[in-house]
Amino acid sequence: MADWGPVVIAVVLFVLLTPGLLFQLPGTSRVVEFGNMQTSGLSLLVHSIIYFGLITFFLIAIGVHIDID
Repeated sequence: MADWGPVVIAVVLFVLLTPGLLFQLPGTSRVVEFGNMQTSGLSLLVHSIIYFGLITFFLIAIGVHIDID
């Protein structure tokens, strides 16, 4: 049996939290910019901290498991 929960959660969060794809926090001219397809070092740091917090919450605190036989 394989546990696909961590893989699915990591991929979904990576796609959703890619800076500039859906949103960028902080933006270049505003606090939050949507779909600008640009990034900065500060936004990479902010998005990686959010990613770490959410993946820790989903995998350790909640314990998401997807078992595929």
